[in-house]
Amino acid sequence: MVSDFEELSIFQQSRELAKQVYMITREGKFKYDSRFVQQMRAASGSISDNIAEGFERSGNREFIQFLYIANGSCAETRSQVHRAFDCHYISQNEYKNIVHKLINLSVSIHHFINYLKNSQYKGQKY
Repeated sequence: MVSDFEELSIFQQSRELAKQVYMITREGKFKYDSRFVQQMRAASGSISDNIAEGFERSGNREFIQFLYIANGSCAETRSQVHRAFDCHYISQNEYKNIVHKLINLSVSIHHFINYLKNSQYKGQKY
């Protein structure tokens, strides 16, 4: 049984993705588009933040709701990566790499939601 949200694979993946977003937004043409940088960083950070907050709610229903929000932030980040590529802020390799990771994370979050929905353990709050 997982006792801390840091142990969750989806949290670890989302943390790595946020770090990657921070790194790419420090380079090249991004430095001239501070509003877009702030949006991208906020959306990517929101994924792990919502996983953490939902976990600490101590109940599957609330956790699932926060996981849906995290998944929405994952899609938002993916959309922004498309836009960054379209604006020539990132290379095709960076684009493909990050989009692939975001899709995999989204699938993992969705699988975890399904697991929680079918779990006999409901947490301390119901």
